[in-house]
Amino acid sequence: MERVESARDIRLLPKAHLHLHFTGSMRPGTLLELADRYGVHLPEALSGGGPPRLRATDERGWFRFQRLYDIARSCLRAPEDIQRLVREAAEEDLRDGSRWLEIQVDPTSYAPRLGGLIPALEIILDAVETTARETGLGMRVLVAANRTKHQLDARTLARLAVRYRDRGVVGFGLSNDERRGLARDFDRAFAIARDGGLLAAPHGGELAGAASVRDCLDDLRAARIGHGVRAAEDPRLLARLAEAGVTCEVCPASNVALGVYQEYADVPLRALWEAGVPMALGADDPLLFGARLAAQYEIARLHHGFTDAELAELARQSVRASAAPAEVREKLLVEIDGWLGS
Repeated sequence: MERVESARDIRLLPKAHLHLHFTGSMRPGTLLELADRYGVHLPEALSGGGPPRLRATDERGWFRFQRLYDIARSCLRAPEDIQRLVREAAEEDLRDGSRWLEIQVDPTSYAPRLGGLIPALEIILDAVETTARETGLGMRVLVAANRTKHQLDARTLARLAVRYRDRGVVGFGLSNDERRGLARDFDRAFAIARDGGLLAAPHGGELAGAASVRDCLDDLRAARIGHGVRAAEDPRLLARLAEAGVTCEVCPASNVALGVYQEYADVPLRALWEAGVPMALGADDPLLFGARLAAQYEIARLHHGFTDAELAELARQSVRASAAPAEVREKLLVEIDGWLGS
């Protein structure tokens, strides 16, 4: 794709960030410091000065990706580590023009080191509340179940997420390898979350194909789809997503880093755009993929020829799909118009 010239700075474009995983938001330098503090040996892939080379389209590659993620997560051991991670994630987002962040976390992964499931979630929510107040970034939490674990664990998490809705939890997700487990196994957990007023945002259509997106719609009644790019393989599914207004949280850098697509130009941004499917660009796990939020918009500009008007519309779509209060969404939409008119 030919380079698109523009005078407008992508980092100044107001936007919402709807697909960012908790540990994956960590700064590489912070990981190195925490690993040194706690005596955690980091493999070269996490200490070599750049993002690791990953290919997760086969079982071995996905296992390696998960192993690196688990090692990084093991360096988060105290409430002050959680506070630091959240604060730094907010600072990075603000630098990239984000004005609203919904960070995704499975609190069961942090429970053993933070005193249990409920204390872990409360520590995370306290950190988010404090950071939002001190930085001015709107922040909320999406609690995500792990699809490689039992569906009863997911139901427990869904009930907990609903219980903390008034403390900043806005949605319920389902993460990890889409090739393992069936979406319908988690239908009861998502029913609990939806009945409790939470937004349903499971992963689908990344490592697994278009059928995984369809399952998220049919079995989990998803309002947003984490990734969703493989829906481009089924034109009828694209039309369904567009008609229903279901937003795909597209993460171009991670799609290429994990081997879903070989090049940035191969990510089907244009196919979704032309089909009328709403999108919210996200960074996924910048610790492992090396690209934060603004870089995703740069990929759309440089590799897919998105004009500034189209980038502004992508930012609007991210805001409309967010769980931000109506007055916050309206303010951000006005600011996006201001960026385009500058």
